[in-house]
Amino acid sequence: MNAFVQQLKNLGPMRLAAMAGVGVGLLAFIIYFATRFSSTPMELLYGNLEPADSKRIVEQLEAQNIPFELREGGTAIYVAGDQVLRQRLAVAELATAGGSSVGYEVFDNMDSLGATNFMQNVNLVRALEGELARTITAIDTVKAARVHLVMPKRELFSRETQEPSASIYIKMKSGRLEQAQVNAIQHMVAAAVPQLKPSRISIVDENGALLSRNFENDSDMIAFTREEMRLKTEERLRANIEQLIEQTVGPGKVRAEVRADMNFDRTVTQQEVYDPESVVPRSTVTREENLRTSENDPGNVTVQNNLPDANLNAGGPTATSEETRTEETVNNEISRKTVNSVSEGGSIDRLSIAVLIDGTYTLDGEGNRVYEPRTEDQMDKLATLVRSAVGFDANRGDQVEVVNMRFATMDDLLPTDEWTFMGFTKEEIMKMAEGLGIAIVAILVILLVVRPLITRAFESAAPDEAKLLSADAAAGIPQLTGPGSMPVPIDEEIEADELIDIDKVEGRVRASSLRKIGEIVDKHPEEALSIIRNWLYQEA
Repeated sequence: MNAFVQQLKNLGPMRLAAMAGVGVGLLAFIIYFATRFSSTPMELLYGNLEPADSKRIVEQLEAQNIPFELREGGTAIYVAGDQVLRQRLAVAELATAGGSSVGYEVFDNMDSLGATNFMQNVNLVRALEGELARTITAIDTVKAARVHLVMPKRELFSRETQEPSASIYIKMKSGRLEQAQVNAIQHMVAAAVPQLKPSRISIVDENGALLSRNFENDSDMIAFTREEMRLKTEERLRANIEQLIEQTVGPGKVRAEVRADMNFDRTVTQQEVYDPESVVPRSTVTREENLRTSENDPGNVTVQNNLPDANLNAGGPTATSEETRTEETVNNEISRKTVNSVSEGGSIDRLSIAVLIDGTYTLDGEGNRVYEPRTEDQMDKLATLVRSAVGFDANRGDQVEVVNMRFATMDDLLPTDEWTFMGFTKEEIMKMAEGLGIAIVAILVILLVVRPLITRAFESAAPDEAKLLSADAAAGIPQLTGPGSMPVPIDEEIEADELIDIDKVEGRVRASSLRKIGEIVDKHPEEALSIIRNWLYQEA
């Protein structure tokens, strides 16, 4: 037991403190892992929460005595792994991005008997705002949204009415809304609110930037939409030309610009066409008449012959006439065609296309690039491809210009004369700078790394030798001197020993000390034997 205590004393306070620190750390590490694996791991319940939503969820978890952890500045809540699914369903209503907003559920717990008309209208606006905010938050890139509706009340005996308006605040998860998404949100909100126009909806992001366009009326918005359609059409045609021509001339060797004149007028045409050659009988009426008359020759004209009952044959010869008439009426129907055509806006009236194509390059005998223009046959074929790609129509006045010109490069922009400095070229200066840099690095390594290591090694060896010599002097043993060296006086040696801090040297130069003692014993065996005998007598 005494030997163990003596061994601990020989270790020194610094080593004992280090061993104690390592032991405490190892014990804490074992305890941490034991508690970590014995307890249920915590899993994420909900993340990226607003402070108001986190507060509601925490209050509900505390009311149920469920352990939880707040991380990431209170925006993430962790619960035990066996509770995460059940609690996720329990607090799903509070954990939505629009959890602080109120939808149509505001009417669920409302007392209809004590509610006034004003309260009903306010709750209706709140519900509509909350539902719209939830719908906007359903977009993938939107983190949170708030909607403010202004629903003016119709005043009595007033012919003028104020139009409703809306303002929307949007907080993004990442990135920014595209203009098409902004327009979609405007139209969605306008369709949900009676008499609300998209032009009276303002959308602002978390940076305070206005995303929606400020249009005075719907016609301005329509004009802007038409301009966007025209630009997209030009961009589509330009991309088609470049992708097609690059397959032949190579990437980056063609540039195209397209100008499209488009007609956005909406035309409704009604036309009736009659075909005279296509006749169809609709109805036919045929009427036939037969007429027969007879006349006698009156002969002598007497009163008796003119009496009604007179014999008509009493006179002269008789004249008889017959008439037959046939009449037919045919009603024909002429073929008629009615055409109703509606032409929506967005048709192309005229195209103006300019295409610039680079030439070919070859290497001469010296390795320099030489530009060569393309042949007329190649340019004609490329122009034909461009006309086919854009749907060229000469009747509407389309123009296509394909020009072969050399593209400017960085070599053309830089000066051709070789740069020199004091007779040295740029390459020679770079090589000298590279060699100088390597030399500076080598010098720094020697001064900052090699030299401190050598100095520390010599400083470590000197205290060990001084300590050994001071022990010999204290025991009354003559000091050992090496060949060609003078003995050091004891007073100076003691003074040197007093200036050495043994605690700093101990443990760092032990191997060098043993090596030094071995060299001294080999050179002076008799003196070493006397020192060992003296130690044995002192221990006895």
